[in-house]
Amino acid sequence: MSPVFHCYIHIPFCHHICPYCAFYKHKPGKLANDAFIAAILSQLDAEKSVLAEKLDTLYLGGGTPSLLSSVHLETLFRGLRPFISPETEVTLEANPATFDLKKARIMREIGINRISLGVQSFQTGILKTLGRDHSGEDAKIAFEILREAGFMNISIDLMFSIPGQTESLWQEDLDIVTSELKPEHVSSYNLTYEEDTEFLKRHESGELDENEDRDANLFYQAIDHLEAAGFGHYEISNYGQSGFESRHNRAYWTGKDYLGLGPGAVSTIHGIRAKTLPDTARFVESPTLKTEHETLTEEDRRIEAIAMQLRTREGLRINRVCSTNEPCSIETVLRSNPIESMTQQGLIEIRDERIFLTREGKALADPIASALI
Repeated sequence: MSPVFHCYIHIPFCHHICPYCAFYKHKPGKLANDAFIAAILSQLDAEKSVLAEKLDTLYLGGGTPSLLSSVHLETLFRGLRPFISPETEVTLEANPATFDLKKARIMREIGINRISLGVQSFQTGILKTLGRDHSGEDAKIAFEILREAGFMNISIDLMFSIPGQTESLWQEDLDIVTSELKPEHVSSYNLTYEEDTEFLKRHESGELDENEDRDANLFYQAIDHLEAAGFGHYEISNYGQSGFESRHNRAYWTGKDYLGLGPGAVSTIHGIRAKTLPDTARFVESPTLKTEHETLTEEDRRIEAIAMQLRTREGLRINRVCSTNEPCSIETVLRSNPIESMTQQGLIEIRDERIFLTREGKALADPIASALI
């Protein structure tokens, strides 16, 4: 079987629980300790046989991985070092105000070469709505610290369509990113109300609104501004300067296998999808315990390919639209509804036997994918 070139490590600790976040997370308490790092490395040792000799990408997400102490990060990376080469893309998600220059330099020295900085907004009122515990100035300072520490591949996370966010406030955020900070990559996410979050409850009570026209306007505002600043729009929510697209995320979008380590982490390996127990205390006791196992069929893979690859600049191969249980020709697909209808509406276009979203179609990526499935 082919080796796995991609690895994700979930660090669930957060100083403050954001009301919109649905990922497994909790305050550190007494769990952000040596035993937690040892459990991650124990799981790695137990499951390393599936990995390639050297990883193509390694991604530490959360939670807030930058909350780990410098000592814990150094210990973790001593165990990871055999799998990392100078060419490995090593990303750490970081929040402003969780590191200083000394810690940032240690992060760089141990092998982290890409930072995903969770800014979300530079506006005080918007940050308060989101429940973030940093200020816009904290975010700017954090970015400059990373630059001084030697990071030349930094992504900034932004969020739009937040209640109270106007086009002018969104433009201010975009201007700060492109004119002042100038990162290599930007992720721009439309706020959604996820299950098991405080925001969903507040939305259902009528306190927080949802507006599709606002979503679309702010989405196109980001496209126009970021593309004009030289960022390639290579996936619905992601923009990169040439050569700085996220290799790790691309692995997900193209259906590559990956190993997930840490509580709540998901792995997809050789057609099996499994989830590590999302309970940090129990994970420390039994690092390899899984709570979910799923065997992926070819039809599962086809549906996931439509959902993810249609969102990318490379588009979707037309034959992915054909059910795995029903042979069909490209000519048949082109004449079928909804493809013919969506082409006539200007939502998709066909080139080189691939389906691409048009500018108008990008704002409707999810319903278009659902129609193709």
